[in-house]
Amino acid sequence: MKNYQISNFIMRRGLAAAALALIVNFFSVSAVFAQTNECDAECHQQLKEVIAATAKYHRESEAFADGFWGSDHCRTAPGLGSMGFHYLNLARASNLEVKASEPELLLYEDAPSGGRRLVAVEYFVPVISNGAPWFEQSAPPVIDYPAPVLFGQTFNGPMPGHEPGDPWHYDLHVWLWKHNPSGLFAPYNPMVQCAE
Repeated sequence: MKNYQISNFIMRRGLAAAALALIVNFFSVSAVFAQTNECDAECHQQLKEVIAATAKYHRESEAFADGFWGSDHCRTAPGLGSMGFHYLNLARASNLEVKASEPELLLYEDAPSGGRRLVAVEYFVPVISNGAPWFEQSAPPVIDYPAPVLFGQTFNGPMPGHEPGDPWHYDLHVWLWKHNPSGLFAPYNPMVQCAE
């Protein structure tokens, strides 16, 4: 009898967890779609794929397990807000392929209860000049590829790297997990705060 009760308990907990995941996913998708009029049906479908692919990264340990490296620098711009802490997947960022379900960066903010909370994803493509990534301070003399397009949005850039050793690049931010009053695809979010 005890084995039946334990199995029943585990099954109920599993169903409850699955139901909770569906509810969270539904409200996340609803919140994302409510904040933008910039998306057509294809864009909405791509956003659903990204939400499904990145939901597991609410657990920071899952990001580390999938090859993301965290940063202790929270990028901010006075008057614009913050981007948060960037977690980079170098393998994804080292190629020119843009895949909606595989963002190159995850953006986190400090959570009130400790740890970090996933707030956005970022797509990153290095600028290639004469067959190689461009690392100089000056603008590249030639750019081999135009800016990528995803979700119907042309990536921002080309722009110089944000940190020493970063290449010139194109990027696109998508605020899937925290509302951004500046827009779903804006680089900075005034709702994201960096600790002083």
